Amino acid sequence: MRHTSILLDMTIQQKIGLRIKALRAQKELKQEHLAWQSELDRTYMNHVENGKRNLTVNSLQKIVEKGLKMSLTDFFNDPIFKEKQ
Repeated sequence: MRHTSILLDMTIQQKIGLRIKALRAQKELKQEHLAWQSELDRTYMNHVENGKRNLTVNSLQKIVEKGLKMSLTDFFNDPIFKEKQ
């Protein structure tokens, strides 16, 4: 239950950052490589992953589609984005 309450207390930008970081690790990509593939700066990517940057929809699309090679639908189809039942 504690894990669930932590997720509920997170902002959407923190959830997006956590999801990007998890997918990057799963794909065994370095942060710098993901940033390069996404046409973004590495420090910007670091701020996004740590939930410290309120990224634009365009930047999110670059990260997900160009960097992580997946659709936005698949990106958001994760329990981290589910609302409390």
